[in-house]
Amino acid sequence: MTRHEAVFADAARLDRVADGGAALAVTSPPYPMIAMWDPLFAERGAGIEQAEGRCDEAFEGMHRGLDAVWREVYRALAPGGIACIVVGDATRTCDGVFRLFASHARVLAGCLAIGFQSLPGIIWRKTTNAPNKFMGSGMLPPGAYVTLEHEHVLVLRKGARRRFATAAERRLRAESAFFWEERNQWFSDVWFGLTGADQTLSAEDARSRSGAFPFELAYRLVNMFSVKGDTVLDPFAGTGTTMLAAMASERHSISYEIDAAFRPVVEASAAALPACANRRIRERLERHRAFVEARARMGRPCANRNEPHDVACVSGQERHLLLREVAGVERGDDGVFTVRYAPVRAPRAAEPER
Repeated sequence: MTRHEAVFADAARLDRVADGGAALAVTSPPYPMIAMWDPLFAERGAGIEQAEGRCDEAFEGMHRGLDAVWREVYRALAPGGIACIVVGDATRTCDGVFRLFASHARVLAGCLAIGFQSLPGIIWRKTTNAPNKFMGSGMLPPGAYVTLEHEHVLVLRKGARRRFATAAERRLRAESAFFWEERNQWFSDVWFGLTGADQTLSAEDARSRSGAFPFELAYRLVNMFSVKGDTVLDPFAGTGTTMLAAMASERHSISYEIDAAFRPVVEASAAALPACANRRIRERLERHRAFVEARARMGRPCANRNEPHDVACVSGQERHLLLREVAGVERGDDGVFTVRYAPVRAPRAAEPER
């Protein structure tokens, strides 16, 4: 069973998280210089209006506000803990000039100054079908501009590599392994094919759009950089995607969101989680079985065997990998959810031909 707490408060003070209480943070902050986030930054005295058109001053003021959150994330992470920050750059006409505001570089610089160590990151190449996506002067040089169709996933660590000292810790780490072919896909530095989440909100009091990233993006990061039983932190929870990924992965979580209008969205998403999560978990096993069968047909059978699921695997590190389904999500008081788990149901046998 895992525990998940949704706190509707300012993440500049993560008072529900003890020093070193989280093993992983997965989050996406409001992006400075993106118009949809202007009101939020303005409330904190760091917006375009407060800087009276001085773009660089506004940009820096917005990031100083984010720096306060990154300091709290650093405090909350255990030694060896990882922070994954999804952030996009902004293009904007400011002071009459169209230009780029490189938020990923500013976030990275701010986190390094706090004490984080930088690890290789990921480019999330987003899918777009917009026919008029080009910016600037169309086909006329030099006034056409490159279109931003990616976001950065910064991967940062607090101190040295995490150690697993006890037999119980090593057992949970072994159960949390990923399949060999998943490792090859997930640990690539460019991720394609992850469509962005629907950002339109239905809650009456919530802002009209969120900045949600896809469930698959959070699910991968949670499984890549934490183990079962860890606590995953999200200081900018929005619709609660990181919490859902932690629920699906047998991790605990604590999420902060300043806009309480997201509460019904988070509660509805948690209630609907089992079907979505279990579909993804079963898909992992089915894809692995298909991978094993394809290797065997090519004369390259797998030399090891995963014991919990009785399926061949490439490496010995996969032998104890254990996936469980979400059996139920229960909502308690004060934004606390508990999640129960059960063995993965065997795939239904194909119907015989008639």
